Amino acid sequence: MAGPLASGENAPRRKSAHLMCGNRFWGVVGAAASAYFVYLAYEHLRDADFLWSHIGWSQLMYLVWTALALGLLSETRCWRERIFFGLVLLNMATGLVFSVWDSPLNYAHEARHASLIMWSLAIIASLMTLAKPQAVDHGEKGTDGLRN
Repeated sequence: MAGPLASGENAPRRKSAHLMCGNRFWGVVGAAASAYFVYLAYEHLRDADFLWSHIGWSQLMYLVWTALALGLLSETRCWRERIFFGLVLLNMATGLVFSVWDSPLNYAHEARHASLIMWSLAIIASLMTLAKPQAVDHGEKGTDGLRN
């Protein structure tokens, strides 16, 4: 039997509301990548290297990662993942702006500090996805309009 009532292997699969929460691997990878970016931001601050690279390849890389983070942010419906991808989007957009703009040193210095803070928060947000999502009860509504 074909169609929406088909059971077994031919039944269509429901799309998960979680990109990272359902799989601990991606939470760990996100935290590790964010930790690496925290280290890079700290290294730039330690060495007083506040300016971003203005090379075309760097600008293209920031543009691609900004678009990817925006796409991932639009695909998720979980608040923990939205926080993580939102922080990644802010960091990549900051990198894109400062790689295109020949900014004054004081703006670049503050942006490096902000980047360090945002990547640190991204580690926490990524680790929050390690917890399994709460099961949603799809029960019938009672006569009072509330779920049973």
